[in-house]
Amino acid sequence: MREVSQHETEEQAAVFSALADPTRLKLVKLLCGQRSDEALCVNALAARLGVTQSAVSQHLRVLKSIGLVNGERRGYHIHYFINRERLESCRELVSAILSMAESGKAQRCQDDCTDRRKQDA
Repeated sequence: MREVSQHETEEQAAVFSALADPTRLKLVKLLCGQRSDEALCVNALAARLGVTQSAVSQHLRVLKSIGLVNGERRGYHIHYFINRERLESCRELVSAILSMAESGKAQRCQDDCTDRRKQDA
């Protein structure tokens, strides 16, 4: 497994945090099923999710903050859709964490454990 930078770790944490809420997960799944020309406004999203417009707006704010959702003004309303490129990069970030690949360098407790080194001396 390759070394992960601090920035990548923080980005992974932000993705997991944004997707940790069940309503946001439902929202992402709903938007993933829409083409950008079929984007949905807050009113439609609220009706389909069975939550208030205010709740949808707050969830969209979180998803927009990680770049996963984009909005586009169409007439009076803003319609929301998944940013497919960002979705793919999120997929890669999550996959990197959940990867079962072996590390080239085995990590053993004895290598870092100060108590163990004192006993061996």
